[in-house]
Amino acid sequence: MANGRIEHANLTVTRPERSAELFRQLCGWQERWRGKSKYGGDTIHVGEPDNGATYLALYTNDEVKGDFSKGQPLNHVGLLVDDLAAAESAVAAAGLEPFGHDDYEPGRRFYFFDWDGIEFEVVSYAGEAS
Repeated sequence: MANGRIEHANLTVTRPERSAELFRQLCGWQERWRGKSKYGGDTIHVGEPDNGATYLALYTNDEVKGDFSKGQPLNHVGLLVDDLAAAESAVAAAGLEPFGHDDYEPGRRFYFFDWDGIEFEVVSYAGEAS
């Protein structure tokens, strides 16, 4: 059996630039690509520096209104960070509300909804103090 991991998630958002800036601050990511989608609309890819393996494709078009509801069709996106407190500070600084803090084996986590109703789980295995 081959080992696998998530390479990217493609998310529909109302303002890709705003969302890309959040992930630059939250994860230390950088813009990897931007342009027209082959289906119409615009996309920004933001992810690990130096063309690392992980990124988010942030898509929008003229019909996106932001009236999404949780879980339709995406439940959440999990982000792994080294410093959970710094990640939570970035989320709060963006005007978003962290919730669902939990210590679990093997790490710690919290959740937040972005401006478009997309839920993110932020996880750290760094063993930080609660």
